[in-house]
Order: sequence, then C-alpha cells, then structure tokens
Amino acid sequence: MITERKDVATKERPLCSDCVGESFLREKIRARGAAGVCFYCYGEDRLTFSIEQLADEIEHALEEHYYRTSTEPSGYEYMRINEFGDDWERKGYPIADVIADCAEITADSAEDIRSVLFDRHDDFELATMGEENPFDEEAQYEETEDVDDAESQAGWAHFEKSLKTEGRYFNRSAEATLASLFEGLAEHKAAEGRPIIVEAGPAMPMDAVYRARVFQSDEKLEEALKNPIKEVGPPPSLAAANGRMNAHGIAVFYGATDPVIALVEVRPPVGSKVVVGKFELIRVVRLLDIEALQSLYVEGSIFDRDYLHRLERAKFLRWLSEQMTLPVMPGDEPFGYLATQAIADFLATEASPPLDGILYPSVQGTEAKLNVVLFHKASRVEALKTPEGTEISVYISYPADEGDEIDYSVSEEVPAVISSAPDTTDPGPVLFIPAGLKAFTPEEYDSRDVTLKLDVSSLEVHHVTGLTIKTEPHSVSRHRFEKRSDF
Repeated sequence: MITERKDVATKERPLCSDCVGESFLREKIRARGAAGVCFYCYGEDRLTFSIEQLADEIEHALEEHYYRTSTEPSGYEYMRINEFGDDWERKGYPIADVIADCAEITADSAEDIRSVLFDRHDDFELATMGEENPFDEEAQYEETEDVDDAESQAGWAHFEKSLKTEGRYFNRSAEATLASLFEGLAEHKAAEGRPIIVEAGPAMPMDAVYRARVFQSDEKLEEALKNPIKEVGPPPSLAAANGRMNAHGIAVFYGATDPVIALVEVRPPVGSKVVVGKFELIRVVRLLDIEALQSLYVEGSIFDRDYLHRLERAKFLRWLSEQMTLPVMPGDEPFGYLATQAIADFLATEASPPLDGILYPSVQGTEAKLNVVLFHKASRVEALKTPEGTEISVYISYPADEGDEIDYSVSEEVPAVISSAPDTTDPGPVLFIPAGLKAFTPEEYDSRDVTLKLDVSSLEVHHVTGLTIKTEPHSVSRHRFEKRSDF
C-alpha cells in the first residue's frame, strides 16, 4: 500500500487535518475535506485536502499577505555596495519554508505544494528571459508589513464629495458606505482588549459629564443661573447650531469627562464668564470610544478570505478616528463638519448595538481627558423640581467697604402652604387625563427617556481673565540671488 500511495501524482496526494497545525486551515479541511488515507502520516479514515486544494489556499494567502522579494539590489543598495563595499543578501525566506511555517505543515508536504505551484506558474518565455518563477526553489518571500486601504480611502473621498455636492438627506451611497464601515462594530477590540463600545452611568467609572456655556453679559448670566437646565443644558432644537456631531436644528449634548476640558472646549474670549455644571448620568448609556478605534487591531488567519478585508477596514477606521477629531478652522464648519455629522446621524439611528453617543479626545486638553457627545435621543435633562409660583432671585455680588465683592447666590422664594376646607362646588366638565400623565402643548411634548440630571450644587462661574496659547514656532528663511542668464 505504501508503494501505491507514493505513486500518486503529487497534486492528488491527500493531506489530513491532523497534519496541519494552523487552526483555521485545519478546521476548513475538517469542514470541507474528503475522507481518505493521508499520504504523509498514513492515518486512516481522516478528512483530507489534496495537495492541489492546499496549493489554492496557500497561493491566495501568499497573494494577500506576503510579497516576493527582489532578486537584485535596489539603486540605493547598489550605491552602498560600490562606494562602501557593503555586502548584499536577498531579503526574505525560501518559499518552501514560508509555506511550511504559515500552514504549520511538514517540509515534505510544503515542498510538494511548492512544486505544484511552480508547475502552475511555469512560463517558458519568461524563463527564457531570465525571469524568476514565483515558486522557484530560490524564490524568497516576506510578510507584508502593512495593508493597503487605498480602496477605502477612495470610497471615503467619494462619500465626502457626495455629501457636499450631490445629496445629504436621502443619500443611499453615503448610507451604504457607513453601513459597510461600521458593520460588526461591537466585535472590534483595541489594544490590550480595550472595548470599542463603553458603558457609562450610575455606579460606573464614568457616572457624570460636564458642560460649559459662555456668557458676555451679566443679564444673560443671571438668567442662566435662574434656569440652568435651559441655559446650560443642551439648547432647544430651534437654537441648535451646526456642530462637529450635529446638523443645524438637531440638539445634542456636548460635554466632557473633566470640567476643565469642558471649559476650554467652548473657547471663551477674555472678559467673558463661563458657567460649568456637572450632569449626572441617571441611566446606562452606550458610547463609541473614538480614541480606542485608534489602537484597533484584528486577529485572524491568513487563510480566512475575509481577514484582509477586516485588516483594511481596521486600518481605515484608525485613520478615520483621527480625522474625526481634527480641529476645523473657523469658516470651514459648514462643509468641514458634514462627514462627522453624517457619521453621528448614522450611529445614532442605525448602529448595532444601538449607541447613545460618542467619546473622542479633546484637541484642547490633555491625555485621558475626553469629550462626549450624547445624541439627541440621549440628551434629555431632568427638569428642576420647583413649586409653581416660585420666585427666583440671583445675586452676583454684595456691597463691601472696598467695593462690591463677587458672591454668586440664587434664592428661591416658594409660595406659602395654605390649608383650607375642601372645595365642594361643582367644577363643571373636566378633561380626562390618564393617571401619571401631564397635559403638554405640542412644543413641550418630549417622548425621550431622561438621561441626565444637573447637580445644581456643582455650578461654578469662571471669569476669563486671560488665555494661554501653546505654539510651535518655525523660522522663515529668506534668500536673494542674481538671476542667471540662459546664454
């Protein structure tokens, strides 16, 4: 029997799953292989692939994840050889060794695969011209260090152009681009197992966010202290201006994980006053961590036909995460924010699992301090509970011998509680409202769940007395020379 097996044509020789160490390839043989006797270990009743089938798998993996090194020195290397007498040695490893290592198979079976691939690519004319067969015994290969995301970059350029010049509201092409880009988002992992989607809320490391608002007159500042939910919280839809993560008219909550970052992000001018408040998260929210995307990595097998696509997408997402946090220059906002606004809209409505917002690094702050945006659906703030008829007064200073002293305080004068006998008069027809519901005008009705609660004791007023600008200076050289004649 052994003699008969040795007489089998090389490409038809069966190799069993037990002779393959690479787990993905081994499982593929077990799932799709044919029962037979392995040519290399003579194991009976095992699932096998022929050497030709394995050659197909190997060739595809090499095309996507390896490259054949040059048989000659580069121009720079030639220069080093001629001028400095450097030695030159071809880079890479022999093809048979590469096949054996990547599939985790024996040298004999790797050599058989190489010979099948050599015959497959044999070209008499190229051989005559001295061209190396890709699977010649002397051919050497190295693993590709980086994937090429040119296709993703081109698709993104088309996406941005489409948003700017073709359509913004029912743009199927843009929707398809984002759906492909963020597919399987929850399955992604960053360095050291850091999750891409994080949860924040009560009893969690991130249980509150901070928000700041700039005021340039005492009258508006006093109004903000009277009604901080309205004036310091997210604006009403009609007042929501274009932002990095929202279009005009879509109110979202912009905040930060640190009060100082919240303050510097509003870029207050000197002489202004900034109110900073702490908003507690009263329910769990899911946030996409853009910073984690920058260290995204993908585990997989080179024998998985989808692995390269996932590597390309991971590389592109790392690039995109950086683009989403780049500062947009004043005047460029209308177009500069279109792409990030579209991403935020998609993540707010179509992401799986559903997302409530985004965490992203602050370009104004320091490491580990993040900005947070809560989408419209997750930016409702609990109303302050004050009795009807309450009169609120705000004081910003009090008289002193050497002039007014700054002292911010808010007083609430509530109506006196008056007990009286029950009213037994007939009230007439009464509009029925189900228990637990309140009558709202269409403008007041809000079906969103409450997500945030302002800690009124946390409110601080910051007087902006100066700003520090961090720069990186570069000198400008200037040269003068006499124009040379062409004659």
